[in-house]
Amino acid sequence: MPLEIIRNDITKVQADAIVNAANNSLLGGGGVDGAIHLAAGPELLEECRTLGGCKTGQAKVTKAYRLPAKYVIHTVGPIWQGGKSNEKKLLEDCYRNSLALALEYKLDSIAFPLISSGAFGYPKDQALKTAISCIGDFLLKYDMTVYLVVYDKASFHLSQKLYSSIKEYIDDKYIKTDPSWRRGRYNDTFVVTELEDTVFSHIEPFSSMKLERKLEDLLEQTDEGFSQMLLRLIDEKGKTDAQAYKRANIDRRHFSKIRNDIDYKPSKGTAIAFAIALELNLDETKDLLRRAGFALTHSSRFDIIIEYFIEEENYNIFEINEALFAFDEKLLGV
Repeated sequence: MPLEIIRNDITKVQADAIVNAANNSLLGGGGVDGAIHLAAGPELLEECRTLGGCKTGQAKVTKAYRLPAKYVIHTVGPIWQGGKSNEKKLLEDCYRNSLALALEYKLDSIAFPLISSGAFGYPKDQALKTAISCIGDFLLKYDMTVYLVVYDKASFHLSQKLYSSIKEYIDDKYIKTDPSWRRGRYNDTFVVTELEDTVFSHIEPFSSMKLERKLEDLLEQTDEGFSQMLLRLIDEKGKTDAQAYKRANIDRRHFSKIRNDIDYKPSKGTAIAFAIALELNLDETKDLLRRAGFALTHSSRFDIIIEYFIEEENYNIFEINEALFAFDEKLLGV
């Protein structure tokens, strides 16, 4: 699970390092900074006194003492001044320099708060976008588990434009179903409904289906299992294994299981994550899901959000997870 957005108190997160959104003195303060110093104990302050402060955008490392982590990486985010004082670049530097220290110390995991989004006044939606972008770019190059820790729902803000666009799409597509019946007809579209956590089907009339591949190719591939189809698609799309699993937000060990097991049965989220990683269109995505025993349905808000991003040709899995989290849906690849 390379990037996971979680709701938690960062002082309770078990990771090799947690990141402290500090001030320039590194001598403690309010918010996340104060909470980390309180949980770590007075030894953290004593070590911080030896560091000589920290410039905005830079990062320094200390031991974690009483925290359930090995290290604390202290970084100083910018104070929001309207966006005209290099704030975005400085905030990006906070994430990049903290991650560089994590690499230097050979850490396997690191947990970030949403830097500068509290008392420093950085707009929460912009702070979130910068965090996702910087961490996502890093994870496409390096193997590490990164947690973005959100204390509560109020501290997490998707951009209003994107939220409204997805909400409108859901309202337009969502089909409310009664689980007491199994099959119905809705605007010439058959929908098979099951209870939650079972397989849903969304079967379009044959006359309306858009087959973008030759019939003979489809017939040759009817016996493919999920792993066989996935590996074939990776080759066809010109991706390496590493590009595929990184863009799917899935770790190398998980991918190795898929590659080595011809009968591998993925979760629906894993199958969709690889469809996103390989930038499959909606028809190809449905085909890959069928090999795993799943389907997309308009009776599932999760499925509709996935469909929205595919139709928008936005295949950035980190941005998709950002939206899924905002709508209280399970994330992809984690």
